[in-house]
Amino acid sequence: MSAPGENVILSAIARESRQRKDRIRDSIQSWELIAAPRESSRWAEPALTSLQQHSVPETHTQRQHSTYGYRQRQAGIGAAVCRSGARAGKMMESTGGPYLNTAAVTSPVGIVRLLQMMFGCTTFSLVAHQGGFSAAYGTFCMFVWTFCFAVTVFITTCEFTHLHSCLSISWGNFTAAFAMLATLMSVTAAVIYPLYFVQLGCYPITCEVRDFRIAASVFAGLVFIVYGVEVFLTRAKPGQVTSYMATVSGLLKIVQAFVACIIFGALVNDSQYSKYVATQWCVAVYSFCFMVTVVVVAFSVTGKTAQLCFPFERSVVVYTFGAVLLYVSAAVIWPVFCFDSKYGSPQRPSACAKGRCPWDSQLVVAIFTYINLLLYVVDLAYSQRIRFVSHI
Repeated sequence: MSAPGENVILSAIARESRQRKDRIRDSIQSWELIAAPRESSRWAEPALTSLQQHSVPETHTQRQHSTYGYRQRQAGIGAAVCRSGARAGKMMESTGGPYLNTAAVTSPVGIVRLLQMMFGCTTFSLVAHQGGFSAAYGTFCMFVWTFCFAVTVFITTCEFTHLHSCLSISWGNFTAAFAMLATLMSVTAAVIYPLYFVQLGCYPITCEVRDFRIAASVFAGLVFIVYGVEVFLTRAKPGQVTSYMATVSGLLKIVQAFVACIIFGALVNDSQYSKYVATQWCVAVYSFCFMVTVVVVAFSVTGKTAQLCFPFERSVVVYTFGAVLLYVSAAVIWPVFCFDSKYGSPQRPSACAKGRCPWDSQLVVAIFTYINLLLYVVDLAYSQRIRFVSHI
């Protein structure tokens, strides 16, 4: 073929190539504007890149290619665009689905949480309306019921609307830890409120107030039961991959921290722990173990354990073993320096006023020291049976 004829054919091919590129680019822009702005950009760039790589620019080298080769290249471009469009369609279908998670209120755990909200709201409403409360004990009970109610509403709302996926925390660890904490707090309130505010007679309060307080105590017990049921339903089963806080070891961490808070409450209630260096050592043991336990729970709930520069699971086991040794020392030292006749009193002094007796506070510290020691021993035993998996 003569040079002028070849130039005419190549010019026609180049013109057709430019037209095809314009049509493909227009179709990609229409996908971006109409179909799926976020998803289309994922396949639009590969399509344009493939188009630029396989298109026919007007160079001397490509003038030597035949018309048949050009047709094959254009067919490859069309296939690449079709494959990209198919991938975009699949991505758009995968992002679809219901906006509300009905299982958050219809599953067994969801139903239990609805009962928690109902019983909790009823309890503090009865107390606030007519039952009444006073002093630090009553304030603590009201705080427990309102706090647990508010957090339960937050959890249910987030799961119902899928908003929990926007939070930068480990949701499974958070819900498991809160359920265990709410169980402990609610059982404490269910014991304290009737102990200090419920009486069988109507004097000096009216019979109506007495009835309201009895009703509030009943619903406080129901609040404790439903939170305990949630812990039972969400606990880790043997062989199940779950969040660390849902395991026995994780739940025991919450109990250990809660018991430590009871110990601190007794210490500040005129326990006279500053009389001896040995009892001060015991206070340091309680404080250190409490702080480390809180740190372990915080890292688990925030999901930052994988970002640590040391193995989290091995560190937890080593710390638990150290806590057992520290609590053994406290379990030996505290009773000796509080109840031995050389340092303290083996019996309660008769002159001690009720509610303001150092001996009572020392006894409470001693009892809960042994309880926490037992909890740490059980924790150490169970930590040998679990296997840690990152990003649960």
